[in-house]
Amino acid sequence: MDKTVADPATAVSGIGDGMTVMIGGFGGAGSPIELIHALIDRFRATGHPKDLTIINNNAGNGHVGLAALIGAGMVKKLICSFPRSADPVVFTDLYLSGKIELELVPQGTLAERIRAGGAGIPAFYTPTSYGTDLAKGKPVAEFDGRCYVQESWLKCDVALVKAEIADAHGNLTYRAAARNFNPLMCMAAAETVVQATRIVPAGGIDPEIVITPGIFVQKVVAVAHPRQEEDLNRANAVYPEIA
Repeated sequence: MDKTVADPATAVSGIGDGMTVMIGGFGGAGSPIELIHALIDRFRATGHPKDLTIINNNAGNGHVGLAALIGAGMVKKLICSFPRSADPVVFTDLYLSGKIELELVPQGTLAERIRAGGAGIPAFYTPTSYGTDLAKGKPVAEFDGRCYVQESWLKCDVALVKAEIADAHGNLTYRAAARNFNPLMCMAAAETVVQATRIVPAGGIDPEIVITPGIFVQKVVAVAHPRQEEDLNRANAVYPEIA
């Protein structure tokens, strides 16, 4: 029942070539920077994992976190809502040169596809994207005189998640807006790996405030002082060359 592991490197050691990985976060809020960087470290040391499909809200910013993961050449395909955010230069350059695939998904649809994956719902209908290029090739049905597009669930092999407090059994709470996609991704993953600012003993979290139950979590690692993407970018940091 004790799901704690020693360090971020151990936490991400099960991610292999070709896997689909969900990464939590809305910009830097709730982004598991240390887990992402540990994955980059393993790739630089071993050449693995590679050919990953990443599911995230955006395409990363600057040269840290998700942007650094993409820049390392580890990502084959990105499924996201906002490939053009504040400073997506790494993704943009690779996409324009044909070195990475993009599946663009409206943000609400992305959240619902992930939720559907966790709930065991293989498909659902939404009016979003009807009549646009994003709906091409997808089934369409009419309900109450309005056309809806069929969207499929999203599931993944591994989810990388940032929490505020975890207990040894994997029960989680989040800090304010850092909650975002993280709880949905925990449910949609075959394995959920969590970095938490603080880990408490089992029973140390009031059950009434648990957001993600431990049944959806397989590994938890303590990162007492997590880096924040926006702070790193303001400092013009580049991973793996952060001072």
